[in-house]
Amino acid sequence: MNMDMNLFMQDMIRQARSEMEASGYEQLKTPEEVEEAVKREGTTLFMVNSVCGCAGGIARPAAAHAVHYDKRPDHLVTVFAGQDKEATAQARMHFGDDHLPSSPAFVLMKDGKVIGEVPRHEIEGHDPMSVVVNLQAQFEENCEEL
Repeated sequence: MNMDMNLFMQDMIRQARSEMEASGYEQLKTPEEVEEAVKREGTTLFMVNSVCGCAGGIARPAAAHAVHYDKRPDHLVTVFAGQDKEATAQARMHFGDDHLPSSPAFVLMKDGKVIGEVPRHEIEGHDPMSVVVNLQAQFEENCEEL
């Protein structure tokens, strides 16, 4: 059986994007969109998406479920590593020197400043609920009740 790998990858990318949008996350595809998101007042959760297994099996489900909480970020956004490369690079520029450029990852910002993160090493090999608990603990500490 001969499979068109590009068609397969495009289907995976489309599915990964739609999962995030269905969960209420805004897709940021350009550096300009990232800049607008960083300038927003309040708290913003960035999810750095990817097509890897830990993104699909752990990070995206955690991103969807973590926001069902009394306190949550004012804004939910996502950049797609490996796909929207310029937007991802622009976001990572704001994440600071301490942030390892990995995907998937979550970065919580308030008024343009990083206040928390869940890097890949706290996602890969963990179950989605542990990532949800980690995110919600950061929401509890840094976000207002909706």
